[in-house]
Amino acid sequence: MKQIRVPGSSANLGPGFDVFGLALKATSASQKFSICLELRIEQLPQGTSVPGNCEIICKGEGADSLSTAVDENLVTKVALYVLKSHGLGGFPSAVRIHMHSGIPSCRGLGSSAAAVVAGVMLGNEIGHLNLSKERMFDYCLVVERHPDNVGAACHGGFIGAFMKMQVPPTEPSETLSRSLDAPPEDIASYHRFQFNSDIKMVVIIPDFHLITTDARERLPQTYSREDAIFNSQRCSLLPVLLGETPLNPAKISEAMRDRLHQPYRMNLVPGFGRVLQILKPEVYSGLLGVCLSGAGPSILALATSNFERIAEAVCAILKEAQDIRYDWQVLEVDHDGATCCDISD
Repeated sequence: MKQIRVPGSSANLGPGFDVFGLALKATSASQKFSICLELRIEQLPQGTSVPGNCEIICKGEGADSLSTAVDENLVTKVALYVLKSHGLGGFPSAVRIHMHSGIPSCRGLGSSAAAVVAGVMLGNEIGHLNLSKERMFDYCLVVERHPDNVGAACHGGFIGAFMKMQVPPTEPSETLSRSLDAPPEDIASYHRFQFNSDIKMVVIIPDFHLITTDARERLPQTYSREDAIFNSQRCSLLPVLLGETPLNPAKISEAMRDRLHQPYRMNLVPGFGRVLQILKPEVYSGLLGVCLSGAGPSILALATSNFERIAEAVCAILKEAQDIRYDWQVLEVDHDGATCCDISD
């Protein structure tokens, strides 16, 4: 039996809008969210008849809302695209796919990117295509044009990425509704930065969903030169600051400030503006900086210690603005990215 594992991810890290991505993993198996998507591929006996040659079993986060139809589930739809672009009409033999998601959906933690990456890897494995990670990256980006999340999920670590050629700026559901050929090669470039191993991610996860397309609609069509310079200055320094020893909390906190997306999304996450005002390294020992995770609503705090105090402070501020449940976890960087390996039945 094969197992595909894809980590969740956090994008932007403040100023790196559509540039920076950070692959995430839980620090222990006992934590509520594993922050990864796992597929187990079970080959069914020859002659087994299932619709589309693929039976899907979904468990974990959002399982009740996921389709088990091969042509509707995002993971298998992506796999079908990969197979058909290689001249295969569908799943070549009957399989049972066990999907387990530990990534809260629509919370800014890369659940969609993980599903797309998992789908490409599934198609590669089922079709015996022997695609390289770099080529699979091309397939992922045709479906989901977010090289920050996709790059981190695929390759792991702390990455920066940019598109080298234009592909349709659509969401996966719209892209996959069309008949697509194999993508051009080398669509995007990425680079893995050094990331100080002392840094952990404290993620605060609100109990409500935020659709990325809705969050993007809040953004302006144009920006001032001053705001563009503000972000580009911080983007150039943040990767260096997060990889050096010793860490400089004051510089990192300043380098994580943003003017391109977070100011326009404040109202989507009630209390987030107050979090940015109050959570400072000079007040909270061990804190390095705070930002939205992707488009939100989850909030990411980079820290080296005092994780519980930082998380509880963020939760208290958020609850004053919106009295709902907030979960929090301490996460680490996932350096492996997406993997596929043999496991025992």
